[in-house]
Amino acid sequence: MADPEPRVESAAPAGPPAAPALPEPKLRADARRNREKVLRAARDSFAESGYDVPLDEIAARAGVGAGTVYRHFPSKEALFEAVTTARVEDLVADAQARAATAEPGPAFFGFLERVAAEAAAKRDLPDAIAISGTLQDAIRSALDLLLRRAQEAGAVRPGITAADLIVLFKGLFASIRSAPPGPVDDELGQRLFAVITDGLRPPSP
Repeated sequence: MADPEPRVESAAPAGPPAAPALPEPKLRADARRNREKVLRAARDSFAESGYDVPLDEIAARAGVGAGTVYRHFPSKEALFEAVTTARVEDLVADAQARAATAEPGPAFFGFLERVAAEAAAKRDLPDAIAISGTLQDAIRSALDLLLRRAQEAGAVRPGITAADLIVLFKGLFASIRSAPPGPVDDELGQRLFAVITDGLRPPSP
């Protein structure tokens, strides 16, 4: 009787075997085109009008029905986050880089200046950093880091929080939007921003 073949022991993986990865569903060509149309229309609409733009208006601008929008994005919040995530992530990375390399005071006020400039050009940015969710959590954490460093260095008055700053900026840009048209519009934001930043600095002894 022949000896049985030797058994080859294999090392068992730790824990239960992993489930096979499922391929991501691929969109048909027409569905991909519709998704891109919706995203382009949403980017333009949110930038012009902020978060309050109706979803039906975005759908009309994209040349699709509201049902098509909902097939790709289950809510306006999801669509808004898809449009603004990349911009907010870039701001977060910039805040972290400033905190790591620049002097605390210039890092803080330089970042505020960038936020002000971008928010003036894109009306959806103030909403993106004010609406509760992952985007607000990320920007508030980065802003809080810059703020605490600036306060510890004596460049910003104590007692101010990141939530206070977001309220101030949201009010600033709401005021700019509601201002009557006129030749001073371009300078209005700069003047109001200067008032806010001056108020953030510690009082003179």
